[in-house]
Amino acid sequence: MTTNPLSWIEDELQQLDSAGLLARIRTIESPMGARVTIEGRQLLNFCANNYLGLANHPRIRQAAKEAIDAYGVGPGAVRTIAGTTTLHVELERRLAEFKHAEACITFQSGFTANLATIPALVGPGDLIFSDELNHASIIDACRLSRAQVVRYAHCDVADLEAKIAGAGAIRRGLVVTDGVFSMDGDVAPLDAICAVAEAHGLILMVDDAHGEGVLGQGGRGIVDHFGLHGRVHVEVGTLSKAFGVVGGLVAGQETIVRWLRQRGRPFLFSSAMTAPDVAACIEAVAILSESDELVARLWDNANYMRQGMQALGFDTGASVTPILPLMLGEAPLAQEFSRRLFAEGVFAMAIGYPTVPMGKARIRVMNSAAHSRQDLDEALAIFEKVGRALEVLD
Repeated sequence: MTTNPLSWIEDELQQLDSAGLLARIRTIESPMGARVTIEGRQLLNFCANNYLGLANHPRIRQAAKEAIDAYGVGPGAVRTIAGTTTLHVELERRLAEFKHAEACITFQSGFTANLATIPALVGPGDLIFSDELNHASIIDACRLSRAQVVRYAHCDVADLEAKIAGAGAIRRGLVVTDGVFSMDGDVAPLDAICAVAEAHGLILMVDDAHGEGVLGQGGRGIVDHFGLHGRVHVEVGTLSKAFGVVGGLVAGQETIVRWLRQRGRPFLFSSAMTAPDVAACIEAVAILSESDELVARLWDNANYMRQGMQALGFDTGASVTPILPLMLGEAPLAQEFSRRLFAEGVFAMAIGYPTVPMGKARIRVMNSAAHSRQDLDEALAIFEKVGRALEVLD
């Protein structure tokens, strides 16, 4: 027997490194924005989920500072004991109003929102019908529920219908899908999925983490985009991306929200969001409620970047959103592409296995309303230079 019980970890890390799959983390030395400072250099930032450029917005920063003065910093408790403040109640009221939902409950992150919701709705003996490319937080939540998981082909409504029909009698069932798929930038056909769920009497849940602040009127999300208010039972979202802060939410029918307050384990057993975070989120909702200017600018930038990348000859996959994957295939090529971009002044990380399937490594380009047209043109020139040097482009 080996004397080092952790030696297998070192072996696994070495294998990942040799295969070009070892994740390397860049450390940012500045506020999040269109440009960030890394290793003392300022770079164009195409990595972040800061879709609307709100992460360093002066109004949001001020709201957080004022909340510290009024409420302090740490919550000191879980929501059900002593962690609920008037700020938490106000944020949930504002979010429900913004989302045109009956009610809303907030969590520490979008990840914990999924971990809270799925095990509270289904359990052993139940069935979950899950898109094969759903986010890791959905996969983990399904495992925690101990319900049987049936995966259906990505965004394939006919396959979903067939899998439901083949399941036989269903005691309790849940259909769950991402709204916008974070690695490919495509959008779930939620209207058709909703029709199938209704026809079979199943609970419908959508994780709209990358649709919040992006899809729908003024960034109200995928349910608004498809006009499905009142028909989607559970809409999970995040406050950590387009809203520019941190946190998660579940919006939908009041019955669901009341139940999650009783059975959502991260709500019951993990400390509440901090006061400055909650206040910052309230201000972000206020900004989005006042104007759709930032959402419109995000889409203008995304469309300009997509057209520019495609004109150069890059394969941008199936994306129809501001998430723009540059499909490269093998992880070592994607990592070398990212390193050369960094050297030229663009921060855009390689995405490889296990985040995406083997052989489908890419550079994921994340657009933001914070980028100027000059930023985009400068970035396109650098992408072209690196693409030609690595013979990705002709």
